[in-house]
Amino acid sequence: MLDFIRTRLKQGTRTSSFPGGAADFPERFRGRPTIDPQRCLPSCHECRERMPSSLLSIGPDGRAALDLGACLFSPEEASSCPEGAITYTTDHRLAARERTGLVSPTGELAAVQALELRTRQLFGRSLRLRSVAAGSCNGCEAELVALSNVVFDMARFGIQFVASPRHADGLVITGAISQNMRDAVYRTYEATPEPRLVIAVGACAINGGPFRGSPEVGDGVPADLPIDLWIPGCPPHPLTVLDGLLSLLGRLDTAGAAAR
Repeated sequence: MLDFIRTRLKQGTRTSSFPGGAADFPERFRGRPTIDPQRCLPSCHECRERMPSSLLSIGPDGRAALDLGACLFSPEEASSCPEGAITYTTDHRLAARERTGLVSPTGELAAVQALELRTRQLFGRSLRLRSVAAGSCNGCEAELVALSNVVFDMARFGIQFVASPRHADGLVITGAISQNMRDAVYRTYEATPEPRLVIAVGACAINGGPFRGSPEVGDGVPADLPIDLWIPGCPPHPLTVLDGLLSLLGRLDTAGAAAR
């Protein structure tokens, strides 16, 4: 027992200081992508065809934009541009309230606006979520499981996953919505009491991810489900998920709502 106590004292506090301190990511971490419009030349738009995703989109005016909802955060996406216009930052803040909010001409995103006060008061200081894995590689699910470990400790913010949708305040949907899981997603949504939140996590849930276009998937969450929060990533870092959830609940300081 004494050895155990000495070991724990030596280890110190393992829980992340988020949101009070700066996030510490390894050098290899790929966060929010950004694009340099000076390097992204109209003649180079064929790089879009070489990308493993639809991260790069071209508007009617010929200007390029980044769709973070489609981003797989792979090195191939950046290296597809011979001019080096696309790079990854270490910014983990990626969530948006609207799907269109994930499309940006520079990669910068507006801060997540919190739910209206009355809705936040209904949830109080706690949030219970039901996870629905609807056809994925399980990468996103692994990151959601990590939210409950000692490092991220999501429960310290009053947020927990529950086993039944009838005990939940909202759903967290991951996966490209396979044909076999489509009905399960609707049934789980209907079983969750109102008012309920729906949160799409990961590139697959947002637009199908690497499985997009397959006849076996629905290319993300069905359009008739109201989504309150979109969290991109392949998979998203646990702090990306936490940042989105706490911003939605008005638990983070988003004063000014400046581009980030």
